[in-house]
Amino acid sequence: MSDPAEPTADPLSALSTDVDDAEEVYSFLGPSGTFTEAALAQVPQAVGKKWRAVNNVGEALADVVAGRSVAAMIAIENSIEGGVSVAQDALATIPGLRIVGEYLVPVNFVLVARPGTTLADVKLVNAHPVAYGQTHQWLDANLPDHGHLPASSNVAAASSLFDGSPADAAIAPPTIVDHHDVVVLAENIGDNPNAVTRFVLVGRDRGVPAPTGADKTSLVAELPDDRPGSLLDLLEQFSTRGVNLSLIESRPIGDALGRYRFVIDADGHIHDERVADALLGLRRFSPAVIFLGSYPRADGAAVDYDRRYRDDVFTEAREWLASLTAPEPGPDADRTR
Repeated sequence: MSDPAEPTADPLSALSTDVDDAEEVYSFLGPSGTFTEAALAQVPQAVGKKWRAVNNVGEALADVVAGRSVAAMIAIENSIEGGVSVAQDALATIPGLRIVGEYLVPVNFVLVARPGTTLADVKLVNAHPVAYGQTHQWLDANLPDHGHLPASSNVAAASSLFDGSPADAAIAPPTIVDHHDVVVLAENIGDNPNAVTRFVLVGRDRGVPAPTGADKTSLVAELPDDRPGSLLDLLEQFSTRGVNLSLIESRPIGDALGRYRFVIDADGHIHDERVADALLGLRRFSPAVIFLGSYPRADGAAVDYDRRYRDDVFTEAREWLASLTAPEPGPDADRTR
């Protein structure tokens, strides 16, 4: 596990600044009008900078690695489908990346088509797989015989209607009407009106935002071997330090059947004593730990934890341990140690 740099006051000041400020570029899944673009619009440092629309997560992160972009906004989790596997796998396998912030975007969808199309005409629907997964109940109820044609993004699904796509309709964000001459066949087709997608801003390895008391730490860890209790041993590195996990998902490592790594979000910051101690335990236990970053939570909710795991408790314990091998105290010293 690489050592994080000293904390910085500005959560986004850890971003690489190898390019001149006037040339700073932020990559996002395009084209214009996507939910990813809406997430990037929440980043104050990105306002007035150049935004580069890309076709997929791999291209966005490649921009960061190559220095073409100072950071990339990618979707990492949604409240309906869970983790975005392509993003999780990329962060686990591309070295030198660091999450510096997270952003939440409420998600809803409309069904759109070319002018003159009616709902009864729709047999084939173009949709991003995640959007399709969040609208399948509506589609099954209203278009039970429909087929699905995957798209690279929600906006691309709609724009393809004018680029020779065989699809009759597309699932897209409500703002799609601002970008394309489509007709809306149905609104609010999301299966869950409270659906939210979580995005993360990813830069290069340039430090850690300062703790705020409302932070999250993201990691990837592998089990040392395949035996009963290995996952429990991993989880105990956190539970015995009072660190709550808000996300843990398994992803195949890919080198053999049955081998998995775990994507983990822990409540707290690496500079919190309880989290740092948990990471030390995890590093001793796991053959491969990837620190993806500590950063402010998007919801700003303060981390709630048992006060037995306050920073000063860990500090006092280390001081006590050091005192056990310190020179013999004088006759009036406290001998209760």
